[in-house]
Amino acid sequence: MRARNHKQDKINIITLGCSKNLVDSEVMMSQLKANDLEVSHEAEKDDSNIVIINTCGFIDNAKKESIDTILDYVDRKEQGAIDRVYVTGCLSHRYKEDLEKEIPEVDAWFGTLELPRLLNTLGADYKHELIGERLITTPTHYAYMKISEGCNRPCSFCAIPLMRGNHVSKPIEQLVKEAEHLVKNGTKEIMLIAQDSTYYGLDLYNERKLGQLMDALAGVEGLDWIRLHYAYPSQFPMDALEVMKKHANICKYIDMPLQHITDNMLKAMRRGISKRRTLELIDTIRKEVPGIALRTTMLVGHPGETEEDFEELKAFIREAKFERLGVFTYSHEENTHAGTLVDDVPDEVKEQRAAELMEVQEEVSFELNQEKVGKTYKVLFDRVEGGYFIGRTEFDSPEVDNEVLVSKKDHFVRLGDFANVKISQASAFDLYGDIVN
Repeated sequence: MRARNHKQDKINIITLGCSKNLVDSEVMMSQLKANDLEVSHEAEKDDSNIVIINTCGFIDNAKKESIDTILDYVDRKEQGAIDRVYVTGCLSHRYKEDLEKEIPEVDAWFGTLELPRLLNTLGADYKHELIGERLITTPTHYAYMKISEGCNRPCSFCAIPLMRGNHVSKPIEQLVKEAEHLVKNGTKEIMLIAQDSTYYGLDLYNERKLGQLMDALAGVEGLDWIRLHYAYPSQFPMDALEVMKKHANICKYIDMPLQHITDNMLKAMRRGISKRRTLELIDTIRKEVPGIALRTTMLVGHPGETEEDFEELKAFIREAKFERLGVFTYSHEENTHAGTLVDDVPDEVKEQRAAELMEVQEEVSFELNQEKVGKTYKVLFDRVEGGYFIGRTEFDSPEVDNEVLVSKKDHFVRLGDFANVKISQASAFDLYGDIVN
């Protein structure tokens, strides 16, 4: 048996899944540090004796990654390399009872809303005065900001309401203070995230307040870019477009997951919108905010998706020419509406459909990128990789969208700074250019 370690505990937090989980980990780190505990995020140096794994439980691949990560750290605990393993997040919230039986070596399991209990287990107090503060794990010049928690939508395929509960908006004044705190610590770009940003404010103010929130945040001095993610298409608040046009520091960018386009699948998915209304919405957004970049996500292989549905979806993507697009394959989730249906699209068909959609999008993206050659864009630089400084335009979010590459041999730029870049060549998902004065 390993001798008891009397040195001060070192805590390492591992985050799996989406940016919303990352924000939760950052809040946790802030609380732990305020309690004088030593904490790191996915530390390269393997000297922590306590590990907290913040899990994802959204789709099969994410659940598998979470389970594999838990088992890996349990093995390290059995070998004496670490003392304790704690698990929190969506997977833990949803499957806690089963996981406790299957992996008893984990010291404790916590749900998505049990941060105070987790802190108490570590001998720490939940400090209410820290609400809105967190330790940023991204490069300091950009940060994600969660404007609400939970979701009230009844989408057939989604288990998030089971793990995150109903929609709860944060007050505007609290979010403004959080933004001011981030800017004070060097943040230049904020990504607004939620399970459903379209719904923002309805629970607090009895009306949708996304536009008012964006307007308030745009007034935060020193905040260069505000980026909107995860806007649900049904009942999108059109005043947000007016606010976007009004403020230069609100990026002409909306991440709006549409999931599908045929009336058959939109109804089956319980999306609350038709093909006609979806097309009208896209048209309105592009007319109201010329030059806007629309990012969307599609889901293939949902129960009942026919070859005709898929071909119509493929044609839609070819015609709509989304600036950015991602694709997921359907994952059968228990306790969801779709989970009661027959999972009638074979896995190999799902994968083939996803690949075909991305081939179409690659063609679209290449065509759109060619139009950028010779033009100059304001670029925020994130990192150095190989022989390039790598950054993004206002039309691109970190990690998921296109990037701008500038040769280190020919230019120099500080990470976290903006520079004007003239595009000299383009591939399907990358732009290459030179810094200009």
